[in-house]
Amino acid sequence: MDVCCLNRPFDDLTQAKVYLEAEAIMSIVSHCERNIWILVTSSVVNYEISRTNDISRMEHIQNLCTIARKYVIMTEKDEQRAKYFQQNGIKPMDSFHLAVAESNRVDVFLTTDKKLINAANRLGLKLIVANPIVWFMEVMDNE
Repeated sequence: MDVCCLNRPFDDLTQAKVYLEAEAIMSIVSHCERNIWILVTSSVVNYEISRTNDISRMEHIQNLCTIARKYVIMTEKDEQRAKYFQQNGIKPMDSFHLAVAESNRVDVFLTTDKKLINAANRLGLKLIVANPIVWFMEVMDNE
């Protein structure tokens, strides 16, 4: 999950889309807590969280990350791959997230950023990049 996803449960939930994304994310987190799925976090996620201005929100997000069973560190090779992503229209921080996820062979990278989803899917990556609602519903339909 990118930091947008990790933030979502702590956003204003009065908008239907935000509420549904928060519910999907918390359901995904619940599956990770029960060891059904594995949440992967990274040095990129930690860096981005550390830039959160709201200390209370930052602590909540850090707590959410404690269920991660795998922690990965961005490498120089990841930085090179991220440059390629940036040259193809992906913002720097997003490119770092994608590069780390791809190099560590995660199955799915979840984000609430529709522009990122579209840009990443045009690149033909070896991982799924999806909105948490869409991905969760597809997975639940296939169980």
